[in-house]
Amino acid sequence: MRGARWAFAAIACALAVGEASAAGSQTSLGGQAFRVRVFRFVDHSRTIRLPDGSRVPRSLVTTVRYPATGGPLPLIVFAHGFALTPATYGRLLNSWAQGGYVVAAPSFPLEKADAPGGPNESDLVNQPRDVSFVISKLLALAVRPGGVLEGKIDPSRIAVAGHSDGGVTVLAVAYDHRFRDRRIRAAIVLSGATLPRMGLFPERGPPLLAMQGTADRINAPETTASFFRLARRPKFLLWLLAASHLPPYRGQEPQLDIVERAAISFLDHYLKGRTLGAFERAAQRPGVTRLIADP
Repeated sequence: MRGARWAFAAIACALAVGEASAAGSQTSLGGQAFRVRVFRFVDHSRTIRLPDGSRVPRSLVTTVRYPATGGPLPLIVFAHGFALTPATYGRLLNSWAQGGYVVAAPSFPLEKADAPGGPNESDLVNQPRDVSFVISKLLALAVRPGGVLEGKIDPSRIAVAGHSDGGVTVLAVAYDHRFRDRRIRAAIVLSGATLPRMGLFPERGPPLLAMQGTADRINAPETTASFFRLARRPKFLLWLLAASHLPPYRGQEPQLDIVERAAISFLDHYLKGRTLGAFERAAQRPGVTRLIADP
């Protein structure tokens, strides 16, 4: 997803805001109370190259939102887009935490807005393994006695979601034979695409929900339509009519509200065993969305 990407990146850098305090916090926002913690996970087995030519371990600052009560709960790992940060999607991620999910959002070391030397899209191929690394670190924290996440995460109910290059990352870690993480039980792709040479979708891959704006000039609608045709069932494609690339996932209404509710009800079905009808009702809004369902 290049071309118009670079003009978008300049705007995106201006939109990015700081992450939550490392000390953690608790928020309600009118729904289920949730806490926010920030962790720095360092993968010493892999490195990044800094602008001065030196190499350092891959460091993933990860913002975790989790309900104040209850557990073990399903986990969603969210992958941000190019030249953005997880904070760009704050309301969306808040809504998922309020819906009863642990939501972890890593900042990718070279694609984030404040990457050393500026965002570098060539690092995209390394991000699927970043997601798997974050999953492993979170599961370890969930069984650490006395830790803030002790007992919070159900290792059998893990989902991934991502926007733009984050959507590329999610498709790779959920379905690409080179990167596939079999712990993943559901995937949500917001205006994403496949990595080159991905190959066939696996026969028994996790359920897929793709969302795409029909007026998106960064990620062409046909890009999403193409990978959706290749995906195996169960799969769902939610067209956001007349919507562009970032606004429906950041603040545009009524699209953002639909995205929030559709995502939660999709995951509620596949990770919590609730009715699929709730998802279909949340996703369908005449004149605003069009749903293609192949359950």
